[in-house]
Amino acid sequence: MTTEMNLEQKFQDYVDAENKVEPKDWMPEKYRQTLIRQVSQHAHSEVVGMLPEANWITRAPSLRRKVALLAKVQDEAGHGLYLYSAAETLGADRMDMVEDLLSGKAKYSSIFNYPTPTWADIGAIGWLVDGAAIANQVMLCRTSYGPYSRAMVRICKEESFHQRQGYEIMMTLAQGSAEQKEMAQAALNRWWWPSLMMFGPTDDDSPNSAQSMKWKIKRKSNDQLRQEFIDKTVPQAEFLGLTVPDPDLKWNEEHSHYDFGEINWEEFYSVIKGNGKCNKQRMDARNKAHDEGQWIREAANAYAKKQEERKKQAAA
Repeated sequence: MTTEMNLEQKFQDYVDAENKVEPKDWMPEKYRQTLIRQVSQHAHSEVVGMLPEANWITRAPSLRRKVALLAKVQDEAGHGLYLYSAAETLGADRMDMVEDLLSGKAKYSSIFNYPTPTWADIGAIGWLVDGAAIANQVMLCRTSYGPYSRAMVRICKEESFHQRQGYEIMMTLAQGSAEQKEMAQAALNRWWWPSLMMFGPTDDDSPNSAQSMKWKIKRKSNDQLRQEFIDKTVPQAEFLGLTVPDPDLKWNEEHSHYDFGEINWEEFYSVIKGNGKCNKQRMDARNKAHDEGQWIREAANAYAKKQEERKKQAAA
């Protein structure tokens, strides 16, 4: 017990000194499991996050929009691959992670269980959802686990492009016809509150947040990140001439922050439990894609096995 405590203290001192933890380093088992849970859920969110936008690829209003959306969806797939690879360095098995997602055992960001009924929703996702993701993820570039930190550097660069792409779509709509501006406002109304929920429960209701911050897995609390996002995003909405759907929103001169209304946490937890508008649709789509891709995985594995056999024969 004393040895274990000494190791944990040395580990904490190492992290406190802003050193990066690498896969072969000793780490507390709870640190490892916390990271596996967080990184795998992050990977699942990137993969499922392709679905709300993918159904607009064939309906994009121009070739330019289509190409940009294709590139974005492809980026999200790549992010999932980076993150699954980072989780594997912690000893997690990729197929186990995928099976947990497909079975419904593993969670992903609740934001992706909302529908995208208009083209403006694609703009709102880029502006708000990716904007919230960036607020969460920039700090992860400095997370204490090396492989996760390095993966996040590239991911954040690409997410920044996605956010600008979404804001540009919203700007085009907001400066267009009355019908287009109305469409943009309706999308903002749909996505504002779910975007605030992306940061997770309040600090008082987040059981893992304090320990994750102590280990420097996280650098800021849920409430800190949510407040920063609101403070940055409200002026952007005002520039577009759109109204944030929160009657309690107001600038607090004393604290130099925006005060905002109460988040509907019952909705948040209901969606997490599988009761969102698109939970079943998302899981059906992922399972269908997995099943239909079985022959590709088998072919790739057979090819890799054949190549390995040839190398052995050549070396013999």
